Amino acid sequence: MASITTGGEPIATRELRNRALVRGWLYCVLVVLFALVLVGGATRLTDSGLSITEWKPIHGVIPPLSDADWHEEFEKYRQIPEYQQINQGMSLDAFKRIFWWEWAHRILARGVGFVFALPLLFFWATGRIERRLTPRLLGILALGGLQGAIGWWMVASGLVERTDVSQYRLAMHLTLAATIFAATMIVARGLAPHSEAEAGQATRRFAGLLVILTLVQIYLGGLVAGLDGGMSFNTWPLMDGRLVPGDMFILEPMWRNFFENPKMVQFVHRLGAYIVFAAALWHMISVRRREPGTTHARRALVLFHLVLAQALIGIATLVMQVPLHWALLHQGFALIVLGFAAAHWRGTKGAYPLPSKMIRS
Repeated sequence: MASITTGGEPIATRELRNRALVRGWLYCVLVVLFALVLVGGATRLTDSGLSITEWKPIHGVIPPLSDADWHEEFEKYRQIPEYQQINQGMSLDAFKRIFWWEWAHRILARGVGFVFALPLLFFWATGRIERRLTPRLLGILALGGLQGAIGWWMVASGLVERTDVSQYRLAMHLTLAATIFAATMIVARGLAPHSEAEAGQATRRFAGLLVILTLVQIYLGGLVAGLDGGMSFNTWPLMDGRLVPGDMFILEPMWRNFFENPKMVQFVHRLGAYIVFAAALWHMISVRRREPGTTHARRALVLFHLVLAQALIGIATLVMQVPLHWALLHQGFALIVLGFAAAHWRGTKGAYPLPSKMIRS
């Protein structure tokens, strides 16, 4: 059967070209998202997140431009508990260093909104967005807007009574960023050509479970970061001299220990790492047995080695007492693991069907 054409060009060819354009755009979004999360991690690790005490979505794009502006911004920072209880006597130059980290984080957050929204509008207006993609892409855009609100909600938790932000809100902020990253990767991967038939149901389900486990582990890492839990108990495999440390249920009610006790939170994060490692190992072995020689099996092998590398980075970061560059490597590599896990899961399902093929079928 001859292929359907429009303007002398096969419809399927045009659809594939449009998919390549949209996919390239989404990969650019992923790069900016990755940078945003890394700068956010640096902002947290340098204790810079409370240096800007107001949320000005439009006016806040412009940093202080004069000495008077800097002194005005610094005076606002001097009113919050972090300055009064921890950074009393900080110089203006020291304030500028933490200010620029937070300002860069906020600028990148605004930037990723434009990098996503403006091309989305263009592709939609020119008919390059397939109907099935519209709710997915609008959903990601909505999550981005929600993420901005949660970011300010997080910062606001450290401006009145606390000297830092709430670990609950920090973990939520980080996990939503990771969710947006994974969702973008899944859509991009669904638009890519696939040379292999879809994997078996068991492979698909377990690949999806690995994505969920990785997201949970990132949430647990956010709790550890929010409590500065990595700064203590810096030995491995023992923790506080034992495989299972004591004093993990010192808070009442008991559930608070899983979110507010640094020792318990770090221990649960360690357990989460072991679970993700074991799951990735099992997945690699089972897929290579069920579907040997396929791209699904090769991806499962790569995913396991990424998880292994992340585990080694995490151990090194811990025993070195969380130096900045290693902590950022650990956070960034967590996104790489998540992104590959999401791409792998989508790969087990195959590409989205072309609209023209769906019509003909």
